[in-house]
Amino acid sequence: MEVSNMTTVTVFVLLGLSNNPQVQALLFVLFLVIYLFTLLGNLLMLLVISTDPHLHTPMYFFLRHLSFLDAFYSSIIVPKLLENLLSKGKTISFLECFTQISLVIFSGATESCLLSVMAYDRFQAVCHPLLYVVVINRRVCAGLVGTSWAIGMGTGLINTLLLAQQHFCGANLIHSFACELPPVLSLTCSDPCASVTSILTTMAVLGLGTLVFLLGSYSRIIITALRINSAAGRSKIFSTCSSHFLVVTIFYSSGIFRYMTPASGSALEQVLSVQYSVITPLLNPLIYSLKNQEVKVALRKILARKPRLPL
Repeated sequence: MEVSNMTTVTVFVLLGLSNNPQVQALLFVLFLVIYLFTLLGNLLMLLVISTDPHLHTPMYFFLRHLSFLDAFYSSIIVPKLLENLLSKGKTISFLECFTQISLVIFSGATESCLLSVMAYDRFQAVCHPLLYVVVINRRVCAGLVGTSWAIGMGTGLINTLLLAQQHFCGANLIHSFACELPPVLSLTCSDPCASVTSILTTMAVLGLGTLVFLLGSYSRIIITALRINSAAGRSKIFSTCSSHFLVVTIFYSSGIFRYMTPASGSALEQVLSVQYSVITPLLNPLIYSLKNQEVKVALRKILARKPRLPL
């Protein structure tokens, strides 16, 4: 059948996680609680870092942007997920779907860059402590963060524009709870070569490329830490870097498997999507607050403040 004789798709249907009304109600409550705690945790991190002068350092400057990005990313996915759990239609317009895809790619690419920047910051702090203040100054920090956001925006825009050039017809069922590039790309009726090449290039450069950079940075950090004679010094280094390394592990393990495997709508694929887009933004502020003594001290100071009563 020729493409010209096929019906052009104007809306997509998100099949979601379950068709059982009772399961959907349970999932709605669960994801609503997770979303509220995600917003609370990340906004609290922003408040703590912004108000405590002791946290006005490059490491927490980067962490503040990461917290904002996690809150933003969760807000791209979860509200639509909650809406579909309560509705029967579960449709999403063509424009809304492609906007969500663009923002998802933008957030993922920006976060991978930010995590690399944070690893570079820790590398300079541990391996070149005497030059740290000179190398990681305010101007460099702003430039690194600005570059991360710019790369994310460019990546999201390019991949979405290439996907928008495809012709969609026939089936419009997306085996997921959100518009993500792999399941949407599987619905195209035209040759997806350009989009596939673009997303594979993105994964190779930003995914695997930043991962190699991260592993290299942490290898140098571990080698430097092991050379320190003081047990307290080694413990401080590992304590400072363990939170970031744990966040990196969670982000890359779920993200790479999700985007490097063909879309099939399997249960494992759905679990990876939930972990990547719903659970990870919740875990990041918990990891940094529970494993970071400075953040815990600053948080206790905020909670201990008594509001002044008006005279």
